[in-house]
Amino acid sequence: MLKIYIARHGQNEDNAEGILNGHRDRPLTDLGVKQANELAGGINNAGLVFDAVYSSPLSRAYKTAEIVCDALGVASPKVLDSIIERDFGIMTGKPLRDIERLCAPDIIKTDKITYFLSPAGAETFPVLLERAHRALRQIQEEHSSGSVLLSTHGDFGKMLYAAYYNIDWRETLTQFHFGNCELLLLSEDSDPKVSHVVRIEQYNH
Repeated sequence: MLKIYIARHGQNEDNAEGILNGHRDRPLTDLGVKQANELAGGINNAGLVFDAVYSSPLSRAYKTAEIVCDALGVASPKVLDSIIERDFGIMTGKPLRDIERLCAPDIIKTDKITYFLSPAGAETFPVLLERAHRALRQIQEEHSSGSVLLSTHGDFGKMLYAAYYNIDWRETLTQFHFGNCELLLLSEDSDPKVSHVVRIEQYNH
């Protein structure tokens, strides 16, 4: 049986400034580095061992994975383009506070995040879900058993979760918060209602 662990990257400069990043590639903040080390500690405390670590090509995810690999004494992460964050289209670089003004009523609001659904140029969640299915197949073709870690992003991480457990994408968006450097488990013997393996104190959404 293969267990797939999904980590969201640490806080980066866009997160700290309340900016929608998508494919923007700004670095981790000092807090983001601290969160990545906390994630590594949580992984170590849980006794997890990974056969491979994969990362989105964006630097916030790669640096997070690199910190974890260094702390655990495992091989450097491999870049996997298919687990990059959602393309935010025209919302890329916009302030979080503008989502509702620019995108309503085509939004889904949770207690922490307002998700925009289909602004011009953005990947929609159904399209993102299909990409998540392809990424999972790619991982499963490479690994039939053991454990792997994917260092990825908020929106795409949730679609990986929805794809693996065959949950409606709308339900997954509202089911739980996936904060910076938190860790989720995808496994045949894991309850999809119990999402988190590692939680990290959050300072932004």
